[in-house]
Amino acid sequence: MQTHPLTAVSPVDGRYTGRVAPLRPVFSEYGLIRYRVAVEARWLLALSRESGIVELAPIEGKALEVLESLSNGLALEQAVTVKTIEGTTNHDVKAVEYFLKEQLAPVDPGGRLREFVHFACTSEDINNLAYALMLRDARDQVLEPEMRHLVFRLGEMAERYADLPMLSRTHGQSASPTTLGKEVANLAWRLKRLKQAFLAVEALGKINGAVGNYNAHLAAYPDVDWPNVARDFVESLGLGFNPFTTQIEPHDWIAEYCHALARFNTALLDLCRDFWGYISLGYFRQKAVAGEVGSSTMPHKVNPIDFENAEGNLGIANALLEHFAAKLPISRWQRDLTDSTVLRNIGVALAHTLIACASVMKGLERVEADPERMAADLDQNWEVLGEAIQTAMRRHGLPNPYEQLKALTRGRRITPEQLREFVAGLELPEDTRRRLLAMTPGAYTGLAARLARDL
Repeated sequence: MQTHPLTAVSPVDGRYTGRVAPLRPVFSEYGLIRYRVAVEARWLLALSRESGIVELAPIEGKALEVLESLSNGLALEQAVTVKTIEGTTNHDVKAVEYFLKEQLAPVDPGGRLREFVHFACTSEDINNLAYALMLRDARDQVLEPEMRHLVFRLGEMAERYADLPMLSRTHGQSASPTTLGKEVANLAWRLKRLKQAFLAVEALGKINGAVGNYNAHLAAYPDVDWPNVARDFVESLGLGFNPFTTQIEPHDWIAEYCHALARFNTALLDLCRDFWGYISLGYFRQKAVAGEVGSSTMPHKVNPIDFENAEGNLGIANALLEHFAAKLPISRWQRDLTDSTVLRNIGVALAHTLIACASVMKGLERVEADPERMAADLDQNWEVLGEAIQTAMRRHGLPNPYEQLKALTRGRRITPEQLREFVAGLELPEDTRRRLLAMTPGAYTGLAARLARDL
């Protein structure tokens, strides 16, 4: 069958192919090969600068040009060549090693330089660094801008609707009023904080041989300070150095990364459900798009599909992220291979997160607050002022204030006239009485507007 988005098994590479395009250079097979080649090339360059390795002179000239080119990028045709070699080796990292040797052959006639490709490395020395760079770049270059735009857009909405009063709902029931801007600010603050926590996770790496002890390194060059060489190299890639590992870097930092992203996703999912609910209540109207269909049978429908789409994708993303966080730090003894296929799927979780962020942004652009609907809801729930009245009664020492308001308001609607009649009969200071008599549900929003603007 012809390869086409319509023939893709996964919707990530099919239906949503356009939305996840920025992740394709990172997490595709081409991306993995590209990062592996870069690590191998940079390791060879690093070895050439180590004075203790006397057989490897500092690399210069055409050989330097080749290695720097491979460090900075890889053409798709070159990645295809690596895969062709893998067809013979049946080993993906060894194929990368042989590819580098082929590339160096024209500029290394004696072959001495080529034998230092993959020097003292186990495959996981290359893999762990490649995945660390992939996860870091995907976060910093792809996800972070989307998260930042999302938080910024919510901040704009918080400012725009800072003064717009809205009935709160605790346990789904009418509660003390707030403003729409303050509720949006709550979500923006959560996402901003969780984004920062995600960005703060340090990507770690190691390059210490077959079981983490520099065995082969020391056998060849016993006088070189290999832990320092390894640290300098890993840190030169912009990664943190993990000095204690088995054959594999233990992936604890990847678990931290996945948990941090899952927490961000959970808050975003909460946003989706809240906005879905506000649309259902009529607090938000959705803009109809010309030519778009909401239902195959009900012509009037404008469904909150963007928030629903995001919620579904966030669920998939978090299921995968939780699996990665639980599975990847576990490896039998010095190494088993169960992490290999799991790591190959880690980009899928980030892809579903990216799809969700795009859907939320699209949903936010299509909603507009309905002040009249919100005002009508407030005007039908004067009983929410019972909290204000009983609290003022407490201040001035009136008997059983909570119980009095409970008897007046619990489980039933009351009119403005009933509430004002109750207040008029209370033995309160005149200024307090006037303030309570003038109060309306729409004005009883506390510091919500100020808080929304303080975001």
